[in-house]
Amino acid sequence: MASNTGIDVLPSGGRIFVSIPDIFYIPEFVFGGLVWMLVASNRVIPENPLGWVMFVSVFCFVMTTLWFFIFLFGANRSSIWPSLDVGFHFVAAVFYLSALVGLAFLTIQKGNLIAILSTTSPLFAEFLKSYRLDIAAVVMCSFATLLYFVHAIFSAIRWKSS
Repeated sequence: MASNTGIDVLPSGGRIFVSIPDIFYIPEFVFGGLVWMLVASNRVIPENPLGWVMFVSVFCFVMTTLWFFIFLFGANRSSIWPSLDVGFHFVAAVFYLSALVGLAFLTIQKGNLIAILSTTSPLFAEFLKSYRLDIAAVVMCSFATLLYFVHAIFSAIRWKSS
């Protein structure tokens, strides 16, 4: 029985646009970038959880870009790459999940604050806009978490079959 050392397991070049799980790179870019933009365009109060969300979205966006180009140019030819692929996408999924929990908690807190404010208050419009941006960021962060998690699962299946 011939052993497969992972040399031909990972796609490179244009094959990453049609192979599972590598087809998830583009949606990961889109949703991760949207989380980054939505949180960056909003007021950063409180700093600590939203700083973590920004770190996660920027880190995962940059690392996914690097990972994408490594796969695109075929630099993923050694046998360590399938396990690195699983590890990176699992860590990214856990990071995004932790960012999602913090962002959702803050969004719920803003919603409670808006419920207390009257519509005639001058702060109401500003808080409502911020609240809506946070809701959009939570939805995009949920999609990014799901994409990284599914990518990690399919990468693990590919790694085990190699």
